[in-house]
Amino acid sequence: MREMTPADVPAVIEVQEPGAVRALAGVFAQDQHPFPREAIAARWLREIDLPGTDCFVVMHEDVVAGFVATRGDELLHFGIAVGHWGTGLATFAHYAVLGLLREHGVARARLRVFTGNGRARRFYEKHAWRPTGERSRSSFAPHPELLGYDLPL
Repeated sequence: MREMTPADVPAVIEVQEPGAVRALAGVFAQDQHPFPREAIAARWLREIDLPGTDCFVVMHEDVVAGFVATRGDELLHFGIAVGHWGTGLATFAHYAVLGLLREHGVARARLRVFTGNGRARRFYEKHAWRPTGERSRSSFAPHPELLGYDLPL
C-alpha cells in the first residue's frame, strides 16, 4: 500500500466501479442508480486533501489493485479489483490497514457496510468484525441501509 495521490483517482475509479456494480447489484440497480463515477471521483479528491483522512492505493505488480481510506478509528472505504477477488490480496490489505490504525493509537476500529452487500459482510465477519446494531443510510440514492461493525485492535 502507498498513499493515494490525485493522479491515482482515475485508476481507483477503474478498480472501484466494477466491484461496486457487481457486489452492490441488489443495492443499487444499475438501470436506476448507475455507479456515480464523477461524484465518487470528486469525493476521493476531497478526501485525499481532507485533514485526518488517510487514503491509500493497494498495489499489485506496480498496478493499482485496490483502495483504502480511513478517518480516525473508521475504515471509510475498502475495495479490491474484481480480478483479485479470492486471491488473498484483500486479506493482506485489510491486515495492513489495521496495522496503520494500531500505529495511530486506535484501540477499536469501526466501519459501515451496506446491509445488502453480503460479500463484504462475510469478509468482515470472517476477519472478526462484529455488528454493533448501529444503522444509518447512504447519502447516495436510493439511500440504502448501512450496518455498523467494530473490531477490537
